[in-house]
Amino acid sequence: MCGITGWVSFDRELTAEAATLHAMTETMACRGPDDRGTWTEGPAALGHRRLAIIDLPGGRQPMSVPTPDGPVALVYSGETYNFTELRRELTDRGHRFSTDSDTEVVLHGYLEWGDAVAERLNGMYAFAVWDARHDKLVMIRDRMGIKPFYYHPTADGVLFGSEPKAILANPLARPRVTRDGLRELFVMVKTPGHAVWDGMREVEPGTVVTVDRSGLSTRVYWRLETRPHTDDRDTTIATVRSLLDDIVRRQLVADVPRCTLLSGGLDSSAMTAIAARQLAAQGERVRSFAVDFAGRTEHFVADELRGTPDTPFVHDVARLAGTDHQDFVLDSDSLADPAVRDQVIRARDLPSGLGDMDTSLLLLFRAIREKSTVALSGESADEVFGGYLQFFDEEARRADGFPWLANMGRHFGEDAGVLRADVTKSLDLEGYAADGYRTAVAGIDRLDGESDFEYRMRQISHLHLTRFVRMLLDRKDRMSMAVGLEVRVPFCDHRLVEYVYNAPWALKSFDGREKSLLREAAADVLPRSVYDRVKSPYPSTQDPRYARALQEQVKEVLATPSHPVFDLVDRDRVRDAAGRTAPVSTQAARRGLERTLDLARWLDLYSPELVLD
Repeated sequence: MCGITGWVSFDRELTAEAATLHAMTETMACRGPDDRGTWTEGPAALGHRRLAIIDLPGGRQPMSVPTPDGPVALVYSGETYNFTELRRELTDRGHRFSTDSDTEVVLHGYLEWGDAVAERLNGMYAFAVWDARHDKLVMIRDRMGIKPFYYHPTADGVLFGSEPKAILANPLARPRVTRDGLRELFVMVKTPGHAVWDGMREVEPGTVVTVDRSGLSTRVYWRLETRPHTDDRDTTIATVRSLLDDIVRRQLVADVPRCTLLSGGLDSSAMTAIAARQLAAQGERVRSFAVDFAGRTEHFVADELRGTPDTPFVHDVARLAGTDHQDFVLDSDSLADPAVRDQVIRARDLPSGLGDMDTSLLLLFRAIREKSTVALSGESADEVFGGYLQFFDEEARRADGFPWLANMGRHFGEDAGVLRADVTKSLDLEGYAADGYRTAVAGIDRLDGESDFEYRMRQISHLHLTRFVRMLLDRKDRMSMAVGLEVRVPFCDHRLVEYVYNAPWALKSFDGREKSLLREAAADVLPRSVYDRVKSPYPSTQDPRYARALQEQVKEVLATPSHPVFDLVDRDRVRDAAGRTAPVSTQAARRGLERTLDLARWLDLYSPELVLD
């Protein structure tokens, strides 16, 4: 896992731009604390920061191969889980390798198959190839969008990077955000290709972007397609388990300490238990880690989303699977620490507004990084198998819009509730979300004879797998890579996604519960408590001391009336929220405070030019 960046300028010689390339590369230092490297030739400049996972001494980058017509150079971030098979195939085709790294396999795969190498890769990846033979840059991103990848076209080429900060380190990119960028910040939808920053784009998942002297072109090599599902229930359950066994086995491969993230929910418990069984057969013991908040288990208050605390279920799994387990318990002072908030915003390059759900994840990953370098996560199983409340909520099912927005305000607080009235009117967030929804559902194919209900559930599944999950994957990547931890997501394996997506909803929920297929596929390795547990989202603190700390910090912002945050947020609403005396212990009640603080610090740290016209 690494950070990549680069610059192609067809009208200049970039060897003279070493200082700028260095600045771009160093923004990725957290993503790659183990090594750095740059490569420049003619119009191309590549930068790389490395987190060493496989072939620690041999996987240095940028990696290049000379050819009679010019070099081919690669910067690569991610993991290719089938690189051993690809290496054998390439060796049979005459390729010779000098390292044991998956990076060299991807490079030689490009030499053999061109950008069609993408279709052969199983993994999470974002990589760029400068091909001097054809004077072009080729940028490729994994199918599900697990690894981030941004680019910024220029007058004579392109800038690119794993994160916007790498691109913004180049003087050609201005830190500017227009109306559409602000809309992306305040509506919980992720428009494919949209990067918030003006002039910047994302390489979309499953896509190849090529830049040469004639301009920029894209090719989609993978999309989520509708296909008939002919397997019966027992066969489907057995296939899911077979896929999970293979996926976990592949994703446990590493030359550094690895672990699992264990929440006590069905997803992470199934993954951890399968990993524990596989490693036990090799005489090893899996390490597992969980997050909790001080006093939360003892004083837990059930709500509409979370009916039980996580820790008892975590411990049930750890005991049954025999993991080497550790809980990390966070207090309110740590969660509210302004320095941690700053690190979250720098990691994401944006004001997320997710408050303690972001800071706690960062603190958890920071603690894990002291003991492991690779972690397996249960992220994305809810999108794949149908685990969220909105899959079952009639209002969300009937909504003419993104289903997760139906009850978002009630559960998490109104994202735009803190904005000034004139800003809200200018952004027209409802119209923006509605336009995005119409575009999203227009591309979802329907099977012949598929009932209206089954097609609606297919739409809901597709929207989660192509819109919602990308927000969560981005969050997971940024928080983990901010501390140099590689997080792998087995449930995003494209084979599993394709197979389960096409299983009809009646099969996905055959027992009337969420994630029926996953529950049965992992039944033999789960404690009964977890098998019977109802879905509970990522935890959030209920400690009123956290909210009081937020209120005091917001009062400090209010003490500076000229702060640019008040060009966006309603000062009176913020003052009311900061002065509230009733306990503020829920996410929904705290939302305005957290959003205001995130926006204020983002404006302080990045000084973006905001354009609302």
